[in-house]
Amino acid sequence: MGTGQKGQLMSVLDSVRSGLAPIHREGYPFVLIGAGVSALFLWLFAPLGWICVLITLWICYFFRDPERVTPVREGLVVSPADGRVCLVGPAVPPAELGLGDMPLPRVCIFMNVFDVHVNRAPLAGRITRIAYRPGKFLNADLDKASEDNERSGMVLDTAIGAVGVVQIAGLVARRIVSFVREGDLLAPGERFGLIRFGSRVDVYLPLGTRPAVAEGQRAIAGETVLADRAAIGTEPTFRID
Repeated sequence: MGTGQKGQLMSVLDSVRSGLAPIHREGYPFVLIGAGVSALFLWLFAPLGWICVLITLWICYFFRDPERVTPVREGLVVSPADGRVCLVGPAVPPAELGLGDMPLPRVCIFMNVFDVHVNRAPLAGRITRIAYRPGKFLNADLDKASEDNERSGMVLDTAIGAVGVVQIAGLVARRIVSFVREGDLLAPGERFGLIRFGSRVDVYLPLGTRPAVAEGQRAIAGETVLADRAAIGTEPTFRID
């Protein structure tokens, strides 16, 4: 192979690598187990081994953690999750968050098994409360999932007031992973957790906040603006992470 051909091959490989999202560290054990099982069955029974290879590739895809460019300005609230906006409207927040018993503006994002499952902070703030509640594993797309399903919630003390973020396990999900603790200070779009294999994230906004998304809309974690408390004002800066 000539020098020119090697250069072209390296260019193609670099393009492929740059287009692939890295795998989050939470996915490494699953990928290693999948690779080991695939190797075993490729040796024992190749057809089943290739099925295991496909499953392992899907696990790599599920745990992908792409870089995001987050708009940053006081008053902006970005989506904490990739997925479909399934509910928009007032709702009473979970009691364990301590946000009162009055309905607050709420936006719910449903993540299917093909969405990125790394969750990001909707805006800058200090975590004043983290509360876990065991529960059922109903379809996370249902409204009652916010009351009945296993969930982990946190409250952020932000420039616009207290904001609640609730990770809800779904029909397939069986593990909510948190990367943060009470007292931590989060930047907009910073990673704070992950839910394995299908789930939902709810955001409870301060009274007077008007959501800027509609049901059925696709949201991108760390990028899609859910609400803007200062719609007229300075242009946002951007944070890459």
